[in-house]
Amino acid sequence: MKRNTTSRLSMYTIVSLALAFIFTTESCNKAQIDAVKPGLSKPDTATTAKPPVNTKEIVLVPDKDGRLLLDGSIYKAGDILALKGIFTAVVINNLKGSAAAPIIVKNAAGTVVKVGNPAWSGGSWATALSFVNCHYVKAGGEKSKSDFIISGSTQAGKEAYFDLSLSQHTDNFEISNITIQNGGTGIWAKTDPLKGDATTYYPNSYMENLSIHDVSISGTNNEAFYIGHTALYWNLTANAPYYGAPAGFTPGQQYVQPIKWRNVKIYNNEVANGGADGIQTAAIDKLEIYSNTVTNWGGQHNSGHNGGILIGGRTTNTNVHDNYVHDGWGELIQFYGSGENGATHIIHNNLLRDNQGDGVSLRGTDNAVIKITNNTIARVGGVSLRINGYQGMTAAQIVNGNAFIQPRVNGGSIVPNAYIYTENGGTYKEGTGADINTKFPTVDAAGVDPNNYYQPLGTSKILTSGFRKN
Repeated sequence: MKRNTTSRLSMYTIVSLALAFIFTTESCNKAQIDAVKPGLSKPDTATTAKPPVNTKEIVLVPDKDGRLLLDGSIYKAGDILALKGIFTAVVINNLKGSAAAPIIVKNAAGTVVKVGNPAWSGGSWATALSFVNCHYVKAGGEKSKSDFIISGSTQAGKEAYFDLSLSQHTDNFEISNITIQNGGTGIWAKTDPLKGDATTYYPNSYMENLSIHDVSISGTNNEAFYIGHTALYWNLTANAPYYGAPAGFTPGQQYVQPIKWRNVKIYNNEVANGGADGIQTAAIDKLEIYSNTVTNWGGQHNSGHNGGILIGGRTTNTNVHDNYVHDGWGELIQFYGSGENGATHIIHNNLLRDNQGDGVSLRGTDNAVIKITNNTIARVGGVSLRINGYQGMTAAQIVNGNAFIQPRVNGGSIVPNAYIYTENGGTYKEGTGADINTKFPTVDAAGVDPNNYYQPLGTSKILTSGFRKN
């Protein structure tokens, strides 16, 4: 299967949810995953909480089945919604705070709130915590990530379970201080196009401002982070994603592009032991990913879902810096972003080590140019840096001040292109002087301490190149 910026097809066996989350067991792909609408199920058994409108802080508890279905339109900007107890599912619709006074969703003071259903094995309520058409909201633990715990399904069919989802234009949102474990997808945030609703078609609107920080995600069957729409187009006639070129459109059917996020920050998070990509992003303008630790991703051993950090299709103006990505299956950083409208891209000061595939893999579009500076890429199974021009990224990439250490640990000659490998018209320009890249066949030759973030020892020859721990 060809892997590119827009056709990263999922080969999951998922639950076909539609609007009622009816359970089936059949082989599905990312097109079907994209058709899922987390949080839209509204079974009659739910309790809709309606506390007094004028209450500043409202304590909310689960119904007899552990659920909470909340009509957020009755709350005002600045209200605090305090969840108390153990919830199997929480679905919140139509919260509308303001920039000056966001609505806060947190644990009740002095308590630990737990949300999710580890025993879920199909049917409705396939999302632990869902926000639908919510704006200007802060969600998470009052003091730490141990205050707010989301536990997803551990059963057969868990790949169709969403731990935390933001859908239907939900934006201006901050997620912090949450522990997420198990389930299918950890944090899922995008809006599907809807026929007859032009606000869901790019470029008619954006989802603005998403911040995710100080979150721990582990044990997800799929992606830990799924931020932004991966489909290049959406077929409104068939209500399905389309990943190909316009030349392949079905005549007489209507296609649009999904709307983008604008201004997304993902930082200070811990991601571990996932089945697919660690931090996957797509369709975002102004994206910053920094100070995250990602380890042991790609547990499915699926070559289409194996990025520690993935900068996906339709991303512009990105900055990936100061991350620690190590000991996974696949590639450490993948880039599929776009150079359209003079977009800028940076990959800087990341420590990337010990994985089964290539180190950094670049496969962008529209002549995207990435500044790859002062990263340490060590002990990778394949090549340290792969530059692939087959999707139209043939401008020279800027490669300065990196330390490339011991590529091809899985076998193969360590010849010059084991450090920087080009194909299909990919090109690059290396720095000189203080910006020179250093290249070493072994860790010992580099003179760095692998037990201390590959920092240089007194006899090191990496000079000023490579990662420095701040």
